[in-house]
Amino acid sequence: MLKIGIVGLSQVGKTTFFRIITRAHGTGLGAGRPEAHIGIVSVPDARLDRLSEMFHPQKTVHANIEYVDTPGSVIDLLRAGSQSATLREMQALVHVVRAFGEESADNLQADIENVELELILSDLAVAEKRLERLEKDIKKQKNPALEQELHALQMCKAALEKQKPLREVDLAPERERAVRGFTFLSQKPMLYILNLDEKDAARTDAAEEFAARAGLKHHPKTMVTAVCGKVEAELAELSDAEAQDFMASFGIRESAIARVIRSSYQLLGLISFFTVGEDECRAWNLRLGATAWEAAGEIHSDIQRGFIRAEVVSYEDLIAAGGLVEARSRGRLRLEGKEYVVKDGEIVHFRHSA
Repeated sequence: MLKIGIVGLSQVGKTTFFRIITRAHGTGLGAGRPEAHIGIVSVPDARLDRLSEMFHPQKTVHANIEYVDTPGSVIDLLRAGSQSATLREMQALVHVVRAFGEESADNLQADIENVELELILSDLAVAEKRLERLEKDIKKQKNPALEQELHALQMCKAALEKQKPLREVDLAPERERAVRGFTFLSQKPMLYILNLDEKDAARTDAAEEFAARAGLKHHPKTMVTAVCGKVEAELAELSDAEAQDFMASFGIRESAIARVIRSSYQLLGLISFFTVGEDECRAWNLRLGATAWEAAGEIHSDIQRGFIRAEVVSYEDLIAAGGLVEARSRGRLRLEGKEYVVKDGEIVHFRHSA
């Protein structure tokens, strides 16, 4: 499951954002994660809902994202050595930044830079400790794998000493693999959430403007979006119909949940593919550019191991045909091999040996 950690300074609205995105359902304290609140969010997808209407399955399963809310200021937590292990488990981080009250653009940028610096310092300590051990090991015995790791960590250390986050360091694939196990915090994709004042709730351009002013617009593995915590917290308590009316009254065109999840998918380079049938209609997360063989592994390792062919049809062609049988008769359902690159929204069934 995709895991995203929520970080920020104190009193910026992190917990409010967590309650909004999870609607405070199914949340609680994670085992082995003291005071870290965990919420599972179903990814809304109108295509899956339409497929469910078509196939009338026994169950419909949306893709899920796990959000983890770390308590208090992330700076204090990292300096105390608390929650670092939890954050390193995440595939991405969400940094909630206070943009309400008397906060200026300069204050926002300073908050972002202060948190970024703490992530960098945490990574630098890890890199230096490992380099010290590596240099001793290599002196005892030459080892190509250790030397590759040494060179990769030296690159990382040089960047970190210049206060450059590792998400902005272009490592060659073999060097990236050599340091992957360290799960560096500053290497994780970052989604900045501006927590707006109530009067700015409908300012959908606020994030775009700030990203441009703060120089974040073209940073790699970085995105910025905005929410109004106060308004969205009220929305989270309403039914879908009531929420639509409430959003209209504030001029909000899209809920924070939909906006943040879409931004998260773009940031991480994810798409969705579907499996359908009478038993189950289900959405699956998949890395953009992944093959049919990799998609099979998302479902089950046995399917990937016994992969023979993938039956593929686009969502649009399936809906237009009215079903799988009809799509097959129209020649819209194709057989593809292991190297086929799965596209967003495709319905994929796998032929595999037992």
